[in-house]
Amino acid sequence: MREFLTGAGLLLRGLGQWRRTPGAMALGLIPGTLVGLVFAGALIGWGLVLPGLVDDWTPFADTWAPFWATTVRTAIGVASFGAALLIVVVSFTAVTLAVGEPFYDRIWRATERSVTGTVPDADYGFWRAVGDSVRLILRGILAALLAWVIGLIPFVGGVLGFVTGVALTGWLLADELTSRSLSARGLDRRARRAIVKDHRARALGFGVATQLCFLVPLGAVAVMPAAVAGSTLWTLSALGGPVRPGSGPAASGTDPGEHPAAATPPPPADRSADAAR
Repeated sequence: MREFLTGAGLLLRGLGQWRRTPGAMALGLIPGTLVGLVFAGALIGWGLVLPGLVDDWTPFADTWAPFWATTVRTAIGVASFGAALLIVVVSFTAVTLAVGEPFYDRIWRATERSVTGTVPDADYGFWRAVGDSVRLILRGILAALLAWVIGLIPFVGGVLGFVTGVALTGWLLADELTSRSLSARGLDRRARRAIVKDHRARALGFGVATQLCFLVPLGAVAVMPAAVAGSTLWTLSALGGPVRPGSGPAASGTDPGEHPAAATPPPPADRSADAAR
């Protein structure tokens, strides 16, 4: 539980980046706002047509007792809207990260620089961001389908489906959001996932906290810059680096290149001179 809460706390620390680099964080609101308007319209439209669709999907319930017909149709409607909401959250994150690549790149770099005093130089790239986004959407659809099936259980399905969906999409969000700062350190997809799995509770805490904020109206737009900053802090904490401003090598007076989470360690020193002595 402590690791879970530590992960959730990193999102709160990401909000602190507004105080240190307000310009970069403010620019991060632009892509989230544009994508959020599109997805909000789609979700509202789905909610309006859903009651009619549920009736069309359940003609067999027309001859049932009103109580049971209403119960089954309500369960299907709640599960269907919940699944759509999970897909929207995951898709919003994927599309926003891809569309807003230049904006979130600035936030990531500003967070790295303010904490460690340096920025890793391995290229992340636009097409890598697009590929990661597509994979996130596909995995999010699978998570939404599972939550939808669980949500069909009468009476308790809504709660169980919601909890399952939040946990699964929270994990996916943590995996996706941390990919930038981990890739910048030269780590491939397999290595990135190994690090996330090694810190499973911390990743889940960060992802679930982000997911719950995204479920609040306008929360996804407002929290997205903080989520990018918080994911950078998550990477630093997972790799053993500082997660508090002023605790990095820039503040301590040491060479930023000596920081294990910020740059590639220097090559081993030549021992020949010592051997000669």
